[in-house]
Amino acid sequence: MEFKKGGIKGVVIRPLKKHVDERGWLSELFRSDDLPEKALMPVMSYVSVTNPGITRGPHEHVEQTDYFCFFGPSNFKLCLWDARPGSETYGCRQVVFAGVDNPCAAVVPPGVVHAYKNIGAKDGVVLNFPNRLFMGEAKRSAVDEIRHEDAVNSPYRVDE
Repeated sequence: MEFKKGGIKGVVIRPLKKHVDERGWLSELFRSDDLPEKALMPVMSYVSVTNPGITRGPHEHVEQTDYFCFFGPSNFKLCLWDARPGSETYGCRQVVFAGVDNPCAAVVPPGVVHAYKNIGAKDGVVLNFPNRLFMGEAKRSAVDEIRHEDAVNSPYRVDE
């Protein structure tokens, strides 16, 4: 499949505003009144550190919406592909540069394949506030993830 450049319906990219004073800075990462739909309300959170040059993904979720926050201390290339056949933006690829130079939150709905690569020289921190529990209640369910990392001839390539 060939993807065309463009925005993806349901993906929300929101700048993260830094409030700076003599002590340092503060940024509101999540506010329930900023979400486009209450169904996206996070139910858990996690933080990950990605080493320079490393890519996480590409993968997609069947039901889960991710709410990523990129704020540094490195920069990331976030790639999104609309693989939802019924979507009006099906076949679109959206790229966002996020992190220390462009702090932002990214809402990624189910069926949107996503990957991010640390393109900086430092370890990069990413927070996620998904709307589904990893492996469900008490971790008794299957993981809601379709992985494309090792697919031969995958159309989901970050380094393009």
